[in-house]
Amino acid sequence: MKLIASLTSPFARKVRVVLAEKKIDCPVEVDIPWDADSRVHQFNPLGKVPVLLLDDGHSLYDSRVIVEYLDSISPVARLFPQERRRQIEARRWEALADGICDAAATIVLERKRPAEQQSSEWIARQQDKIERGLAALSHDLGERTWCCDDGYGIADISVGCCLGYLDLRFAGFDWRASHANLAQLAHKLQQRPSFADTVPPQ
Repeated sequence: MKLIASLTSPFARKVRVVLAEKKIDCPVEVDIPWDADSRVHQFNPLGKVPVLLLDDGHSLYDSRVIVEYLDSISPVARLFPQERRRQIEARRWEALADGICDAAATIVLERKRPAEQQSSEWIARQQDKIERGLAALSHDLGERTWCCDDGYGIADISVGCCLGYLDLRFAGFDWRASHANLAQLAHKLQQRPSFADTVPPQ
């Protein structure tokens, strides 16, 4: 197997964290989809990372498909709950965290456009999504140790990568001030080797 990824992508980081937690050795090929020489579209017609290249030549995308596949091929540190209702709960956490990342990435791309072409209304719309998403994550977490009652798993990994991406791209956005429980979760996750070893470059 080989993972094609950008080191700043929160979705690729989620896969890298899962690889580490599952103790799966998988080389990473760095590819930035926006670069002129990117080969990502050869493996994912949508031209997005991450992409997991399998030994039989097939490719898997996006991150949600990849992490579920990785969890299924090794019994080490199961990250998805086994009971169906708990699986749905964990996937809901993952979907919300990924959605916040999508909104954040949209703002990043919009701000790369020439100033006269940028839409402040569009940016504000995405910012609202981020803030509503964080409020929902904080409310659902409450005083629990982990996102799901089953313990550490894909929900926590997804939320941790989401919060890390906000720190990377929006250094002036103090989400910790309003969501102390998410700040505590982020701090706890940062102590894990899987997170410490995948901190995105500045």
